[in-house]
Amino acid sequence: MADKQISLPAKLINGGIAGLIGVTCVFPIDLAKTRLQNQQNGSRLYTSMSDCLIKTIQSEGYFGMYRGAAVNLTLVTPEKAIKLAANDFFRQHLSKDGQKLSLLREMLAGCGAGTCQVIITTPMEMLKIQLQDAGRIEAQRKLMSQAAVRVPGGPVELRSHTAMQLTRELLRSQGIAGLYKGQGATLLRDVPFSIIYFPLFANLNSLGGCGADGPAPFYVSFASGCIAGSTAAVAVNPVDVIKTRIQTMTRGSQEDTYGGVTDCIRKILRQEGPSAFLKGAYCRALVIAPLFGIAQVVYFLGVGEFLLSFLPQQNN
Repeated sequence: MADKQISLPAKLINGGIAGLIGVTCVFPIDLAKTRLQNQQNGSRLYTSMSDCLIKTIQSEGYFGMYRGAAVNLTLVTPEKAIKLAANDFFRQHLSKDGQKLSLLREMLAGCGAGTCQVIITTPMEMLKIQLQDAGRIEAQRKLMSQAAVRVPGGPVELRSHTAMQLTRELLRSQGIAGLYKGQGATLLRDVPFSIIYFPLFANLNSLGGCGADGPAPFYVSFASGCIAGSTAAVAVNPVDVIKTRIQTMTRGSQEDTYGGVTDCIRKILRQEGPSAFLKGAYCRALVIAPLFGIAQVVYFLGVGEFLLSFLPQQNN
């Protein structure tokens, strides 16, 4: 993928298809990540990723693991398309006569890609987090109710909020700024992620190239995407915890609220200690690794170019 000349429409199609496949495969793990990251001391429901997924199925059913997936499936296409296409765009414009980019230029290209994607990522994450965390909040309230009145348990009754209802509520109460709450934290996460991911992928992928100019086999692209993705994901996980906490609108009765990035950092350090910044790190690595591995394979296979080949060609 790194050096292939691919048309912009094909890049957008490749990024969209990769995002749809990846999200469908790993969304339950992403839900567990969000719920684990939002847990604060004194309000812990889940001990691990597997415990979270088991309890989610027991209380909300199998499809409870996919709460918020519709938002991701709708917006991940433009988000991943912008991210991957922007990186290729910046790489091409920063290269000199097709020569290999220096590490600094690769990092600049990644920085540009991460900056471009937040226009889609921020509202997507804002809506997704509310839907993903709703089950945790309702389960927490149910436990508090049982402790107070000692009633037998049963299935959790969830409020049927939809992404459209949340969007209308945010626009009505806060305007467009409501959808972009936490944009600063999103930039602090996505720009460093792209700075790490894209240069690391390009260099790992080049190690498996067939000759001087030959592309790497698809399995090398997949492995490179997985390694680079998981490495970058764990590296920026502390900022992902901060972003998740800031964007969460509904909290438990004993959970802190935050006035911004610095306030969030200070309260987490005081209440939970430095280890709280690593909450959900392995979940995030498990989400991002296949997501970007699949993306690179889709690019390698040229799915976008294949689909475009069926469109009628205009004769000049």
